[in-house]
Amino acid sequence: MANLRNLKKEIDYRLEEVVFDCEMAIYFHPSNEEAIVGIMEKAVALRNALYIKANNPTEPHNKSLVKKYYAALRRDMVSSFGSMFAELSALNEVK
Repeated sequence: MANLRNLKKEIDYRLEEVVFDCEMAIYFHPSNEEAIVGIMEKAVALRNALYIKANNPTEPHNKSLVKKYYAALRRDMVSSFGSMFAELSALNEVK
């Protein structure tokens, strides 16, 4: 990870993608609006939690642990947003 600013930009980018996909899903499947809005709320809560984690590393004076901490944070971010996309896709499957 190059720096904290880029990490925060990536978190915001992934949130924007989830919200955009949710808005499109609401447009095409208005009957699922409540469930889709729930996914949007979870995404915003995840973004806030990731920001808190990004701003507060466990051992800020140990560079090796900080690198591992941010690598784990990035893996967690990717998997969490990925699961939200999967959940949204499951809601919008043709039945």
